[in-house]
Amino acid sequence: MVLLLILFVVLLLIGMPIAFVIGISGMGYFIIERAVPWTVLVQRVVAQTQSFTFLAIPFFIFAGNLMNETGITKNLLSLAKLLTRKMYGGVAQVNVVLSTLMGGVSGSAVADASMQIRILGPEMDKQGYPKGYTAAITCLSGLIVATIPPSLGLILFGFLGNVSIGKLFIAGIVPGILMAVFLMVTVSLTSRHHHYDKPAEDATFPTFKEIWTNLKMSIWALLFPVILIVGIRFGIFTPSEAGAFAVVYSLFCGVFVYHELTLEKFWKALKNAIADLGSIIVIIAFSGIFGYALTFGEVPVLMSSFLLSITTNGTLMMLLMLAFLFFAGMFLDSDVNTLLLTPIFVPVVMSLGIDPVHFGICMSTIITLGCMTPPVGTGIYIVCGIEGCSIGDFVKESTPFFAAIFLEILVLVFFPQITLFLPNLIYG
Repeated sequence: MVLLLILFVVLLLIGMPIAFVIGISGMGYFIIERAVPWTVLVQRVVAQTQSFTFLAIPFFIFAGNLMNETGITKNLLSLAKLLTRKMYGGVAQVNVVLSTLMGGVSGSAVADASMQIRILGPEMDKQGYPKGYTAAITCLSGLIVATIPPSLGLILFGFLGNVSIGKLFIAGIVPGILMAVFLMVTVSLTSRHHHYDKPAEDATFPTFKEIWTNLKMSIWALLFPVILIVGIRFGIFTPSEAGAFAVVYSLFCGVFVYHELTLEKFWKALKNAIADLGSIIVIIAFSGIFGYALTFGEVPVLMSSFLLSITTNGTLMMLLMLAFLFFAGMFLDSDVNTLLLTPIFVPVVMSLGIDPVHFGICMSTIITLGCMTPPVGTGIYIVCGIEGCSIGDFVKESTPFFAAIFLEILVLVFFPQITLFLPNLIYG
């Protein structure tokens, strides 16, 4: 098993694409050990994608791309600007609020951040924000999408850990809103300190009439996660059927509600979805070999024994796991970490009496945070590349936002009912 890990690290260090790192290291282990026939390895690649629940992922990716082409983003941006016009750091506050509202649309933190830097980046530059600050709040506010349904990370966690995806969706709502509050407070404090984007003297708090007018235009996007949760909870559709419904819902909104979805935009959304899914599906397929190698070498059992030998205190164990996940996220993509570590960690937390739904929300958040940390964070390089700022400037300006996120995660760990209140209320 040491050979498997050495091969994995070596291939990773030489810059090989992560899908092939996983596949080749897994195959290399079995070739050297001569443990199973080649046909078994081929079967593991195919079997990894042969799940009815797994169908939710391509459907939700396609739905997210469709919604970005239907005018929903434009209406949500208008609502976010209205709600934040009286706040310090107005455009930065819009950034956070828009991420919260977009959580029910995109399902991907990196996709959300890359979209928002294009929309809000130029406006924040005009308002005098440093480019590092713009990149930092845009990138880290995308983290809210990791828990607001329909988060793709939560779907993967539920699929691999045999945890109710409906419960995970419901459990992510309060932590997502709480993170938005923590980030908005941080924006307000830093904007006041540096005198960024002071609200206009004649700015007023939004009236009920203004909010209602904007809500009517955005209601179709805001209703989307509600319909998903209600539908899954009451058995109207399974998570995979919910993904198919999301596609139909997106088409309906684009064609009959906002009248902005043209054939050209449809093909653009389809091509983007295929490109997004192509990279994910190869990683998931090849992880079948790697996961089988881990199981064959009894790594989950050994890891569980090792972790339980350190402590049997559930809270301390959770903090140790989250710390490990944070550092792992600095080097591996969030989907890869979810695929490799969920089958190992879920049995451990359950043996200590930790609710896997609670752990799933914390794990999804901390793993996605890895996309926003150097040296391998994909979110950083996309956002900083579009904004034209250095990684050093990003790290400098992001410090208070990282502090706010870590504080929010600690609150979730020590007060699990914040996460579990809604799923326990709805599911019993």
